[in-house]
Amino acid sequence: MLLVPGFACAAGAGSPVPAPSVGREDGQPAQADQEGAPSPTLPPAPVLKEAPPLPDIPVLNEEDARAEATRLTSAFRHEVPAAMKVSSAQKAAWVALAKEQIQQASFPLDRPQVVLVVDRNPAVQRMCLILALPGQSDWQVIGSTKVSTGTTGRKFYYITPTGVFINTADILGYRALGTKNENGIMGNGIKGMRVWDFGWQWAEKGWLPSREKGQIRLEMHATDPVYLESRLGHVASEGCIRIPASLNVFIDKHGLIDAEDEQMAVVDNRFRALLRPDRVVTPLAGSAVIVVDSANRPELAHVNISENKPAAAHHAAQIHS
Repeated sequence: MLLVPGFACAAGAGSPVPAPSVGREDGQPAQADQEGAPSPTLPPAPVLKEAPPLPDIPVLNEEDARAEATRLTSAFRHEVPAAMKVSSAQKAAWVALAKEQIQQASFPLDRPQVVLVVDRNPAVQRMCLILALPGQSDWQVIGSTKVSTGTTGRKFYYITPTGVFINTADILGYRALGTKNENGIMGNGIKGMRVWDFGWQWAEKGWLPSREKGQIRLEMHATDPVYLESRLGHVASEGCIRIPASLNVFIDKHGLIDAEDEQMAVVDNRFRALLRPDRVVTPLAGSAVIVVDSANRPELAHVNISENKPAAAHHAAQIHS
């Protein structure tokens, strides 16, 4: 049971609160009450009150889920100028790889929801937003963009691990301050960009031939809009997932992986402060980022950085504007 000050605890729940010990003003223990002597007046014990129940996460049927995914697809095309086309072969491979990771992680895919599938293959470096449908093979693509994951050959740079990573309410994310490092780079993007924190994860040390593993703080965030965003589509990070600023805003605004954060915002001011006040949360909100590697998938062998052309020519112009 979640308890917070200010909300009444259910009758009969919990253990009685012991009365505080009473002492004399001179610091000596109080004598036992004598017959007929007035009992000392004690301050009332604090009352723990029950918090409001967390709201249920919406569960759409397949027809409504597909309609909502179509709405998100239209919004994606308007709000994410870095959008990329997804071929049927790419979709099939990413869905198959995502399902493998879901099975290995025993992730409970128990309702239609958006999942973010990241392909760390150095020749691909893409994210695909997908409507995942339990028990269905025909998952629905919402949109895709270039990203950058961990690189090799540089000391203290890790290879982004594969797996299912959850934006859990056990970890409070944060927003970029827009400050620059010693090289003049805004590592998390401009001020206000969302940073999703997936906690400590094991990852291969990309600078060691042995690929010994160590722990990294795995995050997903924007990057410097002047110096680094144009380089997305290449491995580059120290292990985190770098995404375009427009995609950062889209995921943030529509709450695509904020299902747990939205629940906690009802009872915890920290989560209310984190989430955008102008957000319009989709009922397909989930919590999962799934990192896959298509390097051994022949159907994606033709996909490389040079072929990752924007979905429309005017989008390309906006990327560099």
